[in-house]
Amino acid sequence: MKSYITHLECTFCGRDQDANQLIRTCPADGKVLFARYDLVAAKAEFSRECLKSRPPTMWRYAEVMPIRDPANVISLGEGFTPLLRADRLARETGAGELFIKDESLNPTGSFKARGLSAAVSKAAELGANRFTMPSAGNAAGALAAYAAAADLEAYVFMPADAPEANRRECQAYGARLTLVDGFITDAGKLSAEAADKHALFDVSTLREPYRAEGKKTMGYEIAEQLGWTVPDVIIYPTGGGTGIVGIWKAFAEMERLGWISSRRPRMVCVQAEGCAPIVQAFKDGKRFADPFPNPSTMAAGLRVPAAIGDYLVLEAIRESGGCAITVTDDEMIDGVRHLSSSAGVFAAPEGGATLAALKKLLAAGEVSRDERVILLNTGSALKYLDVLAERSL
Repeated sequence: MKSYITHLECTFCGRDQDANQLIRTCPADGKVLFARYDLVAAKAEFSRECLKSRPPTMWRYAEVMPIRDPANVISLGEGFTPLLRADRLARETGAGELFIKDESLNPTGSFKARGLSAAVSKAAELGANRFTMPSAGNAAGALAAYAAAADLEAYVFMPADAPEANRRECQAYGARLTLVDGFITDAGKLSAEAADKHALFDVSTLREPYRAEGKKTMGYEIAEQLGWTVPDVIIYPTGGGTGIVGIWKAFAEMERLGWISSRRPRMVCVQAEGCAPIVQAFKDGKRFADPFPNPSTMAAGLRVPAAIGDYLVLEAIRESGGCAITVTDDEMIDGVRHLSSSAGVFAAPEGGATLAALKKLLAAGEVSRDERVILLNTGSALKYLDVLAERSL
């Protein structure tokens, strides 16, 4: 098991960068960098058969992960979350084959564990030992946990109205927590200032190359769990967009490895009605999204008014023939109730949003009743108990 990483590539201008240097975004234009691999060489030695004897974590895909020395991997057992059949839910909604990828079973209770395991591991391998990030909640908890596991320093900047569970877990892990009056963008400014002032490495969403590498493993797992096929539709709750971008990257890599065909699922981006910059840009036919004014939603992970990777999310949606849709907070809560009572999954509001979106898409005929659909539940409702209590759930 060795990494075939070769370089970093700017997703906007195409310039290459050295993967052996601690770097965040493209020096030329400030856009998102992707890790690239020698997939021709990997194909000769890394087959689907290799996976049968490997442990059920995201690091089973080590050849297409960025850590050169396995001893530098900081892991809490993240990844290979279950892909659950939801037959009762399918019958009740009129869907075809319905699955839930339940990311709430990751360490720290959300899919953020994947990205932060990869990002912290790689940055530490390259010499970083002090980290900072802005977060609406779950990413901060994940950074704090992985920093604690490796005896690294973590600073987190979080909107003051983030769920109480996220605030408490950051403190429990020993992170230095700063609550910010404002949105995630305001927290981002303070995190960037702290990075400059205290020589911290900032692991903000898509402002470094490796969180996407952890998130892409969801795509590898989906294909493996479906017998190396892909579904017809993936419905994904989208804030910063690393997950949908990572999954799309994974499908391209797997095709080059010869693991899947060129067939792709339609990628559906779900955002909150009160914070929908990607949806608006999709409807307007724009390549980039305008900052969303006065963002408001109970789903902290969806309250992202501006995302550096907006153009990558929009590319994935359009290239796949997918769409972007909004749901209300009330519809999210109904989705949480329905997922809980009919599928046994106590989903975060972001997960509830995917079911609400599916119902709308079925009603509009944009998803047919004989298609295979995957809902991504990105986290546990246990992180939202104070918020859900306000909604009588």
